[in-house]
Amino acid sequence: MRVDPVKKSDKRIDALKARQAAPLGTPTDLKAKATRDIAGGMNALLADVFALYLKTKNFHWHMSGPHFRDYHLLLDEQADQIYAMTDPIAERIRKVGGSTLRSIGHIARTQRITDNDAEYVEPLDMLAELREDNKTLAARLREIHDVVDEHHDIASASLIENWIDETERRTWFLFEAVGNQAGSAGRGRPAAIRSGNSGCPSGWVCQDCSCAQDAGATSCNGRALQDFALAT
Repeated sequence: MRVDPVKKSDKRIDALKARQAAPLGTPTDLKAKATRDIAGGMNALLADVFALYLKTKNFHWHMSGPHFRDYHLLLDEQADQIYAMTDPIAERIRKVGGSTLRSIGHIARTQRITDNDAEYVEPLDMLAELREDNKTLAARLREIHDVVDEHHDIASASLIENWIDETERRTWFLFEAVGNQAGSAGRGRPAAIRSGNSGCPSGWVCQDCSCAQDAGATSCNGRALQDFALAT
């Protein structure tokens, strides 16, 4: 019996329309509320992770100063670790029956970590800002861990526990990188110290460029001395 090609085509179109109209609901033994709660929390987490990844790469690309190599490589390593979180987060959302982020715009509407579009950021200010962002991310990871734990989503909980450890490690490294160089005011800027061997007993030497400045000077390599935390 010969099949009418027109009818066969119509059936394919109907099947395609039915498929397009069907929700992206992956089969799961979790209840509908669990899927909503987990997907909502994990999507917010995913947006924050993408935002932190791009900020870390932004600071990696725009790093400067005498510690350029160390900080540049540190942030590259951290960015890779952060980016590695994104696919597992999105796939967990799909596995439990939810849908995940679809665009840069979707990320921007969902993220809670703020962007930094400044033309120039001091190197230590970059590290300090990322330290705080990672602390915030760790806290939010704990929050979503409580959600998945409540719904007995053991697989998500296991992943989140590892991400908490990684995030705490990044926070620790950034804290130590900033710690001894942040200046007495704690603003993340290099200190200026009084030097007796700079050719002027009352001169100032700024630690990031090692230039000697007269006590009456108002700038150092174009930067106002008030930008430095001065210590006697």
